[in-house]
Amino acid sequence: MLTVFGLDSLSAEWKGAVVVVGTFDGVHRGHAEVIATAVRRARERELPCVLATFDRHPAAVLAPERKPSAIAPLSENLERFAALGVAASLVLPFNAWLSRLSAESFLRDILVGALKAEELVVGHDFAMGNGREGNTEWLSRHISTTVVPPFEVEGERISSSIVRRLVGAGEMERAAAMLGRPFRISGVVVGGQRLGRELGYPTANLARGADQVLPPDAVYDAEAQTVHGRFRAALSIGTRPAAGGGARSIEAYLLDYPGESLYGTALSLDIHRLLRGEENFPSLEALKEQIARDVERVRKGI
Repeated sequence: MLTVFGLDSLSAEWKGAVVVVGTFDGVHRGHAEVIATAVRRARERELPCVLATFDRHPAAVLAPERKPSAIAPLSENLERFAALGVAASLVLPFNAWLSRLSAESFLRDILVGALKAEELVVGHDFAMGNGREGNTEWLSRHISTTVVPPFEVEGERISSSIVRRLVGAGEMERAAAMLGRPFRISGVVVGGQRLGRELGYPTANLARGADQVLPPDAVYDAEAQTVHGRFRAALSIGTRPAAGGGARSIEAYLLDYPGESLYGTALSLDIHRLLRGEENFPSLEALKEQIARDVERVRKGI
C-alpha cells in the first residue's frame, strides 16, 4: 500500500478513485466493513481504493481534555488498511487549520481535488468539516456516496468507545470479538529490574511509544511477536507490589524462548484473556510459586 503523509507530499496521478474517510482508530470490525465496502466498490469500478485518515484523534485539537487514548498506534492501523486491500492512504495532520476547514472545502480541495474522488464510502455516523456540517445526508447531495450501516456483535453496536471501555475493564475476549482479533500493545524491549531473571522467569520489558489504552493491572495470557518468532507469554501489567512497588510496567515471560537477547528490538503482545488481578505476596518465593502457576495456565490454555 502506498502511504503519503500530508497534502504537500501528495501528487496523485490516478484519474479517479473510490475514497473512504475516517479516523479508524484500532480498525475494529465496523471500520473493517466500511473499508472492505470501499475496496469492493473500487474493484467493481476498476479504480484505486484510496483511504484518507488523520495522524491523531480529532479530539486532540478540538477538545484536548477529552482526548481518548488510542486503541492502536497509527503504524498498526496502516497495516490493517493494507491487509484489507486499500491501494493508497493519505495521512492528514489534524491541526487547527484542518479543524476550521468547511465541509465544502474538505470535499472540493482534498477529497475530489487532491485524491480524485469519484465516489465516497463512509460509516453511518461520519461527518466532516467545521461543526461536522458534512454529514452523510450532506455528502449524498454533493457526490456519489455509499453509507455503510452500523456493525453489531451479539446485538451490540461496535464503536471505538466501547472497545476502549472493554480493554480498560480487562474484558479481553469481548474486545477481541469487536476488533476481530486480540487487542495488541507494541513497543521496544528495554532493561528492567531483572527480578524475573532472579526468580527463574526472565521477562521482556516493553516500552511503548504512543498514548494507548491499557488493560488494568493484572496478569494475562498473551502471545508475543518477536524478531525471533512468535511465543506464548505470561504477561504482567502493574507496579510489582511484591517487589516493593514502582512505576507501572509491562513485562512478559515468553514460554520456550531460546534465549537470544531482545534488548532494543520491537515486540508486540496480543492479549487473549485476563488470568488474575495483580496481587501482593508475603515473599519472593510465594511470588515465584504463583508465576509458575500462571505460566502453566498459559501453557495449557486454562
